[in-house]
Amino acid sequence: MKIAANLMACAVAYLLAASPSLALERPKLVLQITVDQLRGDLVGRELDRMGKGGFRYLLDKGVVYLDAHHAHANTETIVGHATLATGAYPSAHGMVGNVWYDRKLGRLVYNIEDPDYPILSKDAGVDKSGEIDPTQRMAKTDGRSPRAILTSTFSDEMAIHYGPKSKIFAVSIKDRGAVSMGGHAGKAFWFSKKAGEFITSSFYYDQYPEWVVQWNAKGLPKKYANTNWELLLDKDSYRNADLDDQPYETNLPGFGRIFPHPYGPADGKLFTTLLTTSPAGDELPGSFAKTLLEAEKLGQDEVPDYLSVSLSSTDYVGHLFGPSSLESEDQILRLDRAIADLIGFVDERVGLDKTLIVLSADHGAADPPGYLEMYGIPATYINPDDWNTAPGLLRITKRFGLDAKKLISSYFHPYIYLDRDAIEAAGVSQAEIEAAVAEEVMKLSGVALAVSSKALATGAYPDLPLIRSVLRNHNPVRSGDVFVVFEPHSFINDFDGLTVAAHHGSPWSYDTFVPLIFAGYNLGSKTVGRRVDTVDLVPTLSALLGTKPPSGSAGKPLVEVIGDVRD
Repeated sequence: MKIAANLMACAVAYLLAASPSLALERPKLVLQITVDQLRGDLVGRELDRMGKGGFRYLLDKGVVYLDAHHAHANTETIVGHATLATGAYPSAHGMVGNVWYDRKLGRLVYNIEDPDYPILSKDAGVDKSGEIDPTQRMAKTDGRSPRAILTSTFSDEMAIHYGPKSKIFAVSIKDRGAVSMGGHAGKAFWFSKKAGEFITSSFYYDQYPEWVVQWNAKGLPKKYANTNWELLLDKDSYRNADLDDQPYETNLPGFGRIFPHPYGPADGKLFTTLLTTSPAGDELPGSFAKTLLEAEKLGQDEVPDYLSVSLSSTDYVGHLFGPSSLESEDQILRLDRAIADLIGFVDERVGLDKTLIVLSADHGAADPPGYLEMYGIPATYINPDDWNTAPGLLRITKRFGLDAKKLISSYFHPYIYLDRDAIEAAGVSQAEIEAAVAEEVMKLSGVALAVSSKALATGAYPDLPLIRSVLRNHNPVRSGDVFVVFEPHSFINDFDGLTVAAHHGSPWSYDTFVPLIFAGYNLGSKTVGRRVDTVDLVPTLSALLGTKPPSGSAGKPLVEVIGDVRD
């Protein structure tokens, strides 16, 4: 009876939220803040030194979920962003990784690359010489669009429901952080390290709005030239004060491993890249988003608008120095100020009682092995480059009459891609080869699980939590042949020749654990301890805005949020 009563309460709360005739006045603005690589515990560690307007406002005034997780296995940037945008698992929205092998094209493709929609600005694409994000460099074109996202997003559904008067915008340093959240119906802007300005593609505009031209003309990034990233507070007040200059930290030329970190001259080869690997990378999109909000008059009429702001610097800093470094500690404190500045601006222009805010993250992060070893926790880096020559895999090639160099055509985490042409030419079953490879890879050091895609699709594996997370990541067209899960605290630290301190991309809790907070819009303050999934975020927004859930939505409305609005 208790279960039935709870289900009835959930249903009633959902109907109240979804019915325009019964709902309260809709928010004038939905502000979705996504912090790249903000593991769920990182804010709490620094909360004692934060002000009132940023995270403390969200935590004190909002509905806070203490145990929110991504439920898919490949916790990468586009995978998490698309999940937070669609409420769908990667198996449905199709963003199974930052890159995947397109068998029709015969090459790896970047998730949002699109040759049909070039960037509007000349010479403003990816700076392949100074870009520290190798996934972007793999794109064969600078064109960008959301067309590879297979389902609708929440912002799409807002546009469908409310019509052209509903303004939909997304901003990020990363192109994939903006494009994914803006959806198919919105507008997206991202920062070009090559040009040092915010750009977009012809998918969204034929020419830049005048306010964008004016913002770029100010040359705000150049104000950081010949300055340093300095510590915000006295060094002795930092928990990680003694961890500066660790051997596992990345030493970018000119930036170094210790404070202060110099940005160098504006014409320096890495200048704009260094901006993104510091708090400046959050300040710039914050400034651009405020200009956008005012220029486009978001939240100024009765039709709800949508603004996504994805903040990426926490991710870059975490990769280079680790999430428990002095740099990351200072980055979180400065992130708090950036968020407080944005929320304060929204309060002035729209009003927080008329703004629905939701904050989460696309994934968490692992700590570097060097850091974990101080606490006696086993951890290591993985190098899959020599897997083809592993004895067990060599036996497979001999057994099936394959060239040893052509068994594994490529590995891009988390997928092994087999040479299907060679397998077909040898007259061997794809399923049989996948099963054999998975079995042998499981024996390799550092590997916890290797799963055949063919077997996964047929339900051959037991229904275990880890298998379910892999299955949620499986798309029959885009997924590779064997999904690999490394042992906890083990990961690849090579970024296309750049050695990084820390990474993410696993189904382990340090990578899946993220904050989830709803605030503003007269929501009451509440802390929820039960475990929830990030796919629940979008159905909750859909319920509050009265829209239908996106086409692949797999979550359910969170009753603590939609119920609180009725109190």
